[in-house]
Amino acid sequence: MNADTINLLARATLDGSMPFPVIIRELIAEGVEYYYVDYAACTFTFYSDDHSTVTVPLLFEGLPSVSQNFDVAALKSAIFDSQQHDQKFRIFCERAMHAGVGGYFAFLRGQRVVYFGRQGDQHTEWFP
Repeated sequence: MNADTINLLARATLDGSMPFPVIIRELIAEGVEYYYVDYAACTFTFYSDDHSTVTVPLLFEGLPSVSQNFDVAALKSAIFDSQQHDQKFRIFCERAMHAGVGGYFAFLRGQRVVYFGRQGDQHTEWFP
């Protein structure tokens, strides 16, 4: 896993300069098995199949606090808008945090994302 490439892909995610499916293909090609978005620490951490990691800051200023309550319907709506309406990643982050998402793991080979809240609530979303 090349840290420079991972940093470029993370920046492309943040600024929307590359389509998300292309980013995912590139991450897989780099050997990324899964990544973790941590809204409390404002970081992405990428984990490779060779046990290396790369952590990149989530550089959005002014993100809201993570809501206390986990709202699965609001989260699903945010996910749908990202998948079907090309919603920008920053807007998704804001909506997810308002829905009570503290972070999530995206398992690329497992083709699912596991979102979790501050009280241990969770939701699994399978790749479309």
